[in-house]
Formats: sequence, C-alpha cells, structure tokens
Amino acid sequence: MQTMKVLAKGQIVIPASIRKKYDIYPGCEIHFFEYGNLIYLIPPAKDPVTEAMGCLPATPSLSKKLLKERKKDFAE
Repeated sequence: MQTMKVLAKGQIVIPASIRKKYDIYPGCEIHFFEYGNLIYLIPPAKDPVTEAMGCLPATPSLSKKLLKERKKDFAE
C-alpha cells in the first residue's frame, strides 16, 4: 500500500507504478465509488461490467437487503 498526501485543492497524486499498470494518463477520467467507509478509484475499463465483477466485498449482502425490502413492500 502506498500513502499519498492530499494537496490544498483536494488533489492526490496517483503513484507512477499504478498509473502505468492501469493505463491512467493525463486527461483520463477516473470514477469514484464509495462503499461503506471505503473509496474506490476506478480506472477506465474496456468492458466495465466484466472488470467490476468481484470488486465489492461479499458482506454485507446487498441482494439480501434488497430482497428483504422488497418483501416488506409486497406485504404492505
């Protein structure tokens, strides 16, 4: 894990090794995704659906939570 400081305008520097590995270049768009207390930086993907598979932790199960909420909706 590499640690970087946040600059005055909220900017961060992505280490060169990570930029090279994920083909991140100046002007490239990076997606930010928040889940719980984690912040994910998602580089551009050729096939975002395939590449996103498995990026979320197994717990808590969002599908179980959604199914519970759906059952409540139908019960009302």
